[in-house]
Amino acid sequence: MRLLKVATCNLNQWAMDFDNNLENIKESITRAKADGATIRLGPELEITGYGCEDHFLELDTVTHAWECLKDILSGDWTEDILCSIGMPVIQGSVRYNCQVFCMNRKILMIRPKMSLANDGNYRELRWFSAWKHKDQLVDFQLPNNISEALSQRSVPFGYGYIRFLDTAVAAEICEELFTPDAPHIELALSGVEVFMNASGSHHQLRKLDLRLGVIKSSTIICGGVYMYSNHQGCDGGRLYYDGCSCVAVNGDVVAQGSQFSLKDVEVLAAQIDLDAVASYRGSVSSFGEQASYKSSVSSVTVPYKLCQPFNLQTLPSSLIKIRYHSPEEEIAFGPSCWLWDYLRRSGASGFLLPLSGGADSSAVAAIVGCMCQLVIKEIKTGDEQTKADAIRIGQYTNGEFPTDSREFAKRIFYTVYMGTENSSEATRSRAKVLANEIGSWHLDVPIDSVISALLSLFQTLTGKRPRYKVDGGSNTENLGLQNIQARVRMVLAFMLASLMPWVQNKSGFFLVLGSSNVDEGLRGYLTKYDCSSADINPIGSISKQDLRAFLRWAAVNLGYSSLADVEAAPPTAELEPIRSDYSQLDEVDMGMTYEELSVYGRLRKIFRCGPVSMFQNLCYRWSGRLSPSDVAAKVKYFFKYYSINRHKMTVLTPSYHAESYSPEDNRFDLRQFLYNSRWPYQFRKIDDLVREVEGSQIASAEFGRQENGEIASDDGSGLGVPAAGSGNPKAGL
Repeated sequence: MRLLKVATCNLNQWAMDFDNNLENIKESITRAKADGATIRLGPELEITGYGCEDHFLELDTVTHAWECLKDILSGDWTEDILCSIGMPVIQGSVRYNCQVFCMNRKILMIRPKMSLANDGNYRELRWFSAWKHKDQLVDFQLPNNISEALSQRSVPFGYGYIRFLDTAVAAEICEELFTPDAPHIELALSGVEVFMNASGSHHQLRKLDLRLGVIKSSTIICGGVYMYSNHQGCDGGRLYYDGCSCVAVNGDVVAQGSQFSLKDVEVLAAQIDLDAVASYRGSVSSFGEQASYKSSVSSVTVPYKLCQPFNLQTLPSSLIKIRYHSPEEEIAFGPSCWLWDYLRRSGASGFLLPLSGGADSSAVAAIVGCMCQLVIKEIKTGDEQTKADAIRIGQYTNGEFPTDSREFAKRIFYTVYMGTENSSEATRSRAKVLANEIGSWHLDVPIDSVISALLSLFQTLTGKRPRYKVDGGSNTENLGLQNIQARVRMVLAFMLASLMPWVQNKSGFFLVLGSSNVDEGLRGYLTKYDCSSADINPIGSISKQDLRAFLRWAAVNLGYSSLADVEAAPPTAELEPIRSDYSQLDEVDMGMTYEELSVYGRLRKIFRCGPVSMFQNLCYRWSGRLSPSDVAAKVKYFFKYYSINRHKMTVLTPSYHAESYSPEDNRFDLRQFLYNSRWPYQFRKIDDLVREVEGSQIASAEFGRQENGEIASDDGSGLGVPAAGSGNPKAGL
């Protein structure tokens, strides 16, 4: 037996916070060594943090990364353990995203990334170049200060693997795993048994099974040990990196880390029998055939053994069942952990949420409540960092610390119901009950006097006073009156967030939370600079349908039973007067359902459909339910309002990324914000297709009736005329 102990980790790094990142790296190495591991793998770009973005263009960032690496190598952290550490490296005036293999205070090899992530949320080609020279390892001259400190002048740089006396190991960096010609295939055929994937993979609903499926399948086909390490937490942007480091062997997962956690460092160790890898590969005839003539890959030889021989005190890790969270759990835990990182790193003292009693703001409140529950849970398990952060943010004194989530919420969470004459008692009551269940400091603030003052000012200026539509006003007046209410709420929310801590003799300020969902953003069903204009928004990339499912789950699993009543209520903005024969409803206002919006969003972004191809796809999807004319009308209506309101995305609150069809303007969905909202060319093409499709349907129907003797041709032309009593063939189309 060749027994190999490996360790991979989740690290909560913070972009450009080198002290924090270095401390976490050292702690992870220390724990790996304590577990007896001889290999330690960290996440991609772990020294700098993955989300540095244009800071990667600064030479300072690369210089500081080398300084941190020198700090690690100057101590005894790498003694008798192979460490793969992620950082940017400049070679030949070109910047690369690299994994640096270190052991015994020396750098063994630097492996640059060969396939860069450059879609969705990723822009690696903006900051890095891909390494293209697969046929050689070049000689890299170390920076002078590093060379002097390590007494090492140069190191192999490029694509290759490290050959130890008892096994061979290699890197496969993040995106490379998902490429058609992934490096692990060639490396496995060259004899590499251990693959080390340093990743920077963000959370997205229902995404984890894809990641783990690819990891499993790679070792099913090629055999071997696959180590995967990831960031975990908010490193300074919209993304939450969801950890889930793991180790797979020959297609089986033998170790899996947490996907959502408040811990800064989580180390996952596994004991592997490498002879099982050799046996697995030897049993596959095709593997041997292809390996026998495969061209060799460059390698670096290290005269050191990583494995231990057979002994009864060391047991190989067994197959485990993979843990997948439901989408409702993902919505609860992902944004909660993201909010906690944002709160503790922003210097704020808590959150303020305009709580309307509707589904969206109630979902945000429940997520904050879940965050408080997670904090208490971590404190009870002995997490000293979470405890210290909670004491500081909650401003506890005299040795006190939080022990109850509701009490903690009272200190760090304000909820505000800002009602008007158009608000119902039902929403006011739901907001109050939910706030009590969570434990927030709740305020009920009537804002009619503020709205009236603004309208009086407008009347003084213009001599006119606008009226609601139900009172005989125009659409322009109706919309203006709604916008005033929405924008007043934004101003009051920020005023309360900055001054309420002072009122209660607390230091600091509170962050204002937004509560618009992804479907509203896509449709533009929000007022620019209203309560959607907050500091951050934990649900801005989550669909209404998923949020309603989350509310049903949270009512039971988080203990906030009032959420069941919130979910059952029809969505309404409550910005217009309620009458016996009229009540404002979101889906009526929008002219489309939330379900339809999700379909439009996925076709537009995920399947990259313009108006014409969306129409064609929906004709198939809604066949038998809607005519082509009806589908065309819906598609045109959607694109009209999408384009009219696209400008709102430029000021939309930074939102937690969770959905693959997010319309978020700044990072994920790069499209213009000034459109010709008539879409003349595209809509004309749709009209042509409708005439073509419906014309062929009419012709087919007429032919069918002629075959059945329903249509008589009496003029010799063969065109036919309606038979007596047959009616208009276009009727009902």
